Amino acid sequence: MPEKPEVVTVAKKLKNHILGRTIQNCNIDWDNIIAYPTTKEFQEKIKNQMIHSISTRGKFIVIELDDYNLLIHLRMEGKFLFRKPNEFKTKHEHIEFILDDNISWRYHDVRKFGKMYLIAKEDTYKVKPLKDLGLEYDDPSLTSTYLKEKLKNKTLPIKTVLLDQSIITGIGNIYDDEILFLSHINPYKKASSLTKKNCEDIIQNTKIVLDHAIKLGGTTIKSFTSEEGVHGLFQNELQIHGKKGEKCPNCNSIIVKEMIHNRGTYYCKNCQK
Repeated sequence: MPEKPEVVTVAKKLKNHILGRTIQNCNIDWDNIIAYPTTKEFQEKIKNQMIHSISTRGKFIVIELDDYNLLIHLRMEGKFLFRKPNEFKTKHEHIEFILDDNISWRYHDVRKFGKMYLIAKEDTYKVKPLKDLGLEYDDPSLTSTYLKEKLKNKTLPIKTVLLDQSIITGIGNIYDDEILFLSHINPYKKASSLTKKNCEDIIQNTKIVLDHAIKLGGTTIKSFTSEEGVHGLFQNELQIHGKKGEKCPNCNSIIVKEMIHNRGTYYCKNCQK
């Protein structure tokens, strides 16, 4: 968490606050969040850079500056706050960007798992982390032929393989469960054994689930919010994830939760045989 719908929602919210602003200064209180370059270089290079656009790639927020792209991965609990520069900072506010018009744009992360990269614009999609990402869920190149080819040598359960960001990027644990449920595919099924029809179903249901989640502002679970006081609504639409012990909406069997490669997995043993 967050997954593609939440990242898209955060990017949209950021546009309301920072688009067209100039980063005048940057204060860093937790160096490990800066993945590239060094903390000192990051602070020096980002000064006086204007924010031109905000988009996403997989689970990354991509902020286009004058000379660089700022990539941000929120990981488990990253979020943004907006304050005045002289306002008190809590212990979980680790990165502060001072913007023009007296705005303090702060990165808040209780677990400190989030990462930021500042990469030259011409290199952004040629180097890690973005160069290794697979297709976006709405890319026209995402076909059953593409997916079946990617899965043909994968002996792991499809539940695990759908989390592989080098195949389809942006799917995480919550939407993985929802996609497999709608596709009537058992999460333990070996990825390489999926039929072309299975692949077609996964692609179709990935688009259905993620499009609907984006429309509703993502899923608010535990500590994730896209903006202070703003919560997604897709958690109210979840059919299988988080429903252990409840009745399956299709057949009234009891939904189970099991661990597959250390990921909590919810499914219906009757619908997903």
